[in-house]
Amino acid sequence: MTTSRQRVNKALSHLQPDRTPVDFLATPEIWEQLIKHFSIEEINRNEASFFDPSWEKILDILEVDCRVVSYDQFCVPPDKIRSAGSSIDWWGSYGRSTPGRMWRQVHNEGILSDIWGRKFRTVANPTGHFEELVEFPLAKAQTISDLRTHPWPEPDWFDFSPIPDVLKSLDVECERHIRFRIGSVFEIAWQLRGMEQFMVDLATQPEIPLYIMDRLADVYIENTKRVLELGNGRFDMVYLYDDLASQNNLLLSVNMWRNTIRPRQSRIIEAARQWNIPVMYHTDGAAYKIIPELMDMGVDVLNPVQPGVKGMEFDRLKSEFGDKLSFHGGIDIVKTLPTGSEEDVRNEVRESIRALGKDGGYIMASSHHIQAGTPLANILAMYETHLR
Repeated sequence: MTTSRQRVNKALSHLQPDRTPVDFLATPEIWEQLIKHFSIEEINRNEASFFDPSWEKILDILEVDCRVVSYDQFCVPPDKIRSAGSSIDWWGSYGRSTPGRMWRQVHNEGILSDIWGRKFRTVANPTGHFEELVEFPLAKAQTISDLRTHPWPEPDWFDFSPIPDVLKSLDVECERHIRFRIGSVFEIAWQLRGMEQFMVDLATQPEIPLYIMDRLADVYIENTKRVLELGNGRFDMVYLYDDLASQNNLLLSVNMWRNTIRPRQSRIIEAARQWNIPVMYHTDGAAYKIIPELMDMGVDVLNPVQPGVKGMEFDRLKSEFGDKLSFHGGIDIVKTLPTGSEEDVRNEVRESIRALGKDGGYIMASSHHIQAGTPLANILAMYETHLR
């Protein structure tokens, strides 16, 4: 019998597995909907929990092949960054799929802040909730000296010592494909500075955004080294992310990306590849222009292969890059899953597998987190189809 780990690794070796491997990402509302549908008993989580057992049962029922361990599951910042009167929340993020565990402070009026100092608030919408940024802590910085005063996380804020036990509890028989999520450089950097100011800085005073991204990259690199060493060969892949594109083009010129963001991402990828395991990279949108350079940097898997955006047609991507690059995602969360019929979903799954999964090289998943309000029948159709 083929294990999930064998299935994914075979696909990523550009060989045809017994079936197309699958992954799962969803907002908390979707997880809760599935828990009720499958009559799964909810088990209380606490700050000592690393994974939600109810969510794990859903992944087993849907025969999901992949699991994720994330750097921010293991961060316990020092008391000096705690605000007076704040409480700590570990499991309340609306922006995260599995694993949902992530340290954050809850301040007055429900404002949340994370280890980097970004501040959010939860906003309700007709189908669920989302989180929006409410403050950019580095917005007023004028010099590098100003940036240095920010309470930057240090590698020693992270206690990765539970990693061996976490891996065993997550996968006793070593049958699942497990990747380590590293983090992002560009996204968190602009969310600390403010996107408009950050983009202006890249053109007018790049020393400020470069300093911010270097501080982030330094932490990720050290974290990656420590985690992969503790993993002792059990991690099958590493994963970093940075949304660099809109529906039609990159958010910045190729040259600007090449001279500013790429070197920081390359440093992280280089650290990960010391362990000779694949690297997956996430960027939404029309990233076609930089795909060859991502491959040159050491990227083996591209996520999420967003449908309907310029230059990211599945047959084109597979034809031009599919002999070396694998793909993860592809099932549309904007139109097909929330508004299509069950048959629309089945057809899109079949087409994605046909176009992206020929001779391996594809992990079927949604093109981002399945959003609140998506019909349960469509989600089930998506995961039933790949088994046929």
